[in-house]
Amino acid sequence: MANENYTVNNVDGFIITGFDHLQNKKLLGFLILITYMLILLGNGINLCIILTDRHLHKPMYILICNLAVIDIMYTSTCSTTMISVLLAEIKTVSYYSCISRMFIYHLGDFTVCMALTLMALDRLLAIRLPLRYHSIVTNSRTFLLIFLTWLITITIVGVLTLVADNLPYCQPVIRYVFCDHPSMIRAACVNPEPYFFLPAMLALWPMCGQFPFIICSYAVLAYSVTKLSNNSSRKQMINTCLSHLIVLISFFAQRNGILIVASLVPALINPTVYCIRTKEIRKRLAYIFLHKKIVPNHLKSISIAISS
Repeated sequence: MANENYTVNNVDGFIITGFDHLQNKKLLGFLILITYMLILLGNGINLCIILTDRHLHKPMYILICNLAVIDIMYTSTCSTTMISVLLAEIKTVSYYSCISRMFIYHLGDFTVCMALTLMALDRLLAIRLPLRYHSIVTNSRTFLLIFLTWLITITIVGVLTLVADNLPYCQPVIRYVFCDHPSMIRAACVNPEPYFFLPAMLALWPMCGQFPFIICSYAVLAYSVTKLSNNSSRKQMINTCLSHLIVLISFFAQRNGILIVASLVPALINPTVYCIRTKEIRKRLAYIFLHKKIVPNHLKSISIAISS
């Protein structure tokens, strides 16, 4: 159904109007810019440390790198648009830039769910099958799983993008704060309701599918902690799982909150958590900034599997 206020035509670009009602645009833009810079810094540090240290070329750290790449990609698409609108006062974005940003944003949204699931699975195998962990979870298999998650999400988001790209657009206005699927559908000259069914079903998957699996995984891990008699191994297990839990809670807690916060806060928390909570990265940071080599204490059996 075409919008009565507009005639159907091909638009060359859109005007972002989601911030028009705000009075302190510069302040919000500055806060988003600082947050975005911290996101780039934190995830960049994680990536550099892991990529340059051969001792960290292990499945757990490969998964952390994957999450860092997703965080940078995910937040760059939305934060750069918001910074441009709020600070540079450039409210227009070309059609192809908008639809490509929509694709990358939702690709990151779905991929980060997959990444958190893989990390929960990795910790579950490390703690439940410590003696077989290194033979089951190899670098090549980790890369394969990451590749499959990206392939699945690219296919799903690609279908949504093709649907949005084939719609007729009659109003060059995005009444949201950046380009995403709902904003583009509402800008089209169609009844938007039918086009929200598939995205709504896909949005239920992280909450109804992946989230319960991850919660059950950590419930099993918590049970495993109670069975350990070695206090050092128990502490090591708690520390390595706590990093994942903080990231997990920050993501799902913000997922249904304010869109800006949901897009920025988890990506800001992730690198901070893994820099502080992960022993090897913390030691590497200490070596870089203090020029002091710290010799790690290696634990056997479960502890070796956990730190891998």
